[in-house]
Amino acid sequence: MLVQLRPWDAGDLPVLMRANSPEMTAHLGGPESEEVVRERHERYLRLNATGEACMLRIDVDGEPAGGIGYWATDHDGAPAFETGWSVEPRFQGRGVAREALRQLSRLAAADGRRTLLVAYPGVDNVASNALCRSLGFEAGDTATMPWRGGELTFRAWVLDVSPLDVSGRTPDVDERFVGAALDTSRWWPFYTPHWSSKDAAAARWSVGPGGLRLRIDEDTAPWAPDLDGELRVSHVQSGQFSGPVGSTAGQHRFRPGLVVREEQPEHRGWLIRHGVIEVRLAAIRHPDAMVACWPIGFEEQPDDCGELCIAEIFGSEIDDEGGWVGVGVKPQNDPRLREDFEKIRVDGDLTAMHDYAVEWSPDRVRFFIDGRWVKTSVQSLDYPVQFMLEVYEFPRADGTRDLAALPHVLRVERARSFPSG
Repeated sequence: MLVQLRPWDAGDLPVLMRANSPEMTAHLGGPESEEVVRERHERYLRLNATGEACMLRIDVDGEPAGGIGYWATDHDGAPAFETGWSVEPRFQGRGVAREALRQLSRLAAADGRRTLLVAYPGVDNVASNALCRSLGFEAGDTATMPWRGGELTFRAWVLDVSPLDVSGRTPDVDERFVGAALDTSRWWPFYTPHWSSKDAAAARWSVGPGGLRLRIDEDTAPWAPDLDGELRVSHVQSGQFSGPVGSTAGQHRFRPGLVVREEQPEHRGWLIRHGVIEVRLAAIRHPDAMVACWPIGFEEQPDDCGELCIAEIFGSEIDDEGGWVGVGVKPQNDPRLREDFEKIRVDGDLTAMHDYAVEWSPDRVRFFIDGRWVKTSVQSLDYPVQFMLEVYEFPRADGTRDLAALPHVLRVERARSFPSG
């Protein structure tokens, strides 16, 4: 299913007419006259032309399925964009409204004129209220106002789409990977070696002008073939915690039944708890490669193992115009968290340097690409996390490797964190 937002145009009056049914207006006081609907259509066209609003048609696989938009308003005395939407019954229950509101919120953020997006669904509109909650809007007060000859009691929902702003803030760590060697007081250049071994999980790395380079070469062996197949990885992390040989205690329990095979020293190189985490890196355009930055819980307690996925970029999902970047919260084995992960379309060359960041507070996590807001998850990790930076080479079904494309190199120019403030 492909959901796309198209500018509202002169031929879209039938979309509004179909939205004027008793079923579609059940939470809005019922249908309006044809004259009122035609006036609304003309207003959409006029507001789009003047730039006062952004009114859009929702298409599903090229077929009109509803409408959505945003327009200027004030919310509790602050400038904001208000949004509203409708999806025709035959397209409901398929995630169309969710995807349309996701896309609309990023358009409002990119607009830049206002940093709040608000919605006011009726309190009895269970689906719309649940949609706002699931997409990171913060629930506000309820109120009642005159509406279409009656009254409407609504709930206010507010989403902060402001860009990342670290001006005037001082990072507690600003790693530029300078010097002749990796700072091993900060970094542990092995990929969860407790499940394999330090020899098998050792990174191929170099530092110098331009930062850190993590490399997969022709002679890089799979890191744990009996557990993870022919997956090859070059990785650094900023912490290490695991139990003795035979223990089940260890970071990143990526499959059931894992036991520690090689005891490792505890390493507390760079642990972070709330604040801003930012990395500047370049992806690899090759179908076998993936690069990522996903801080995970240090995991002194087994449940403290969630993941803040700042960037996950598959080379197979990069094209000439841009590519897809995975961001969000992954519970891994933390029962207190829910999966809230999605892929964001980014225009431009992802093999060039881009900034990927999270702003992490005790009650929510906001995600940014090149300083621009792209997602909010209304949940949070409440324990220290460590950096995880890596490049993967995935195995092919036929067992071959593209040796001519090697080495696969992840370039990381900078990593930094800012304390909560």
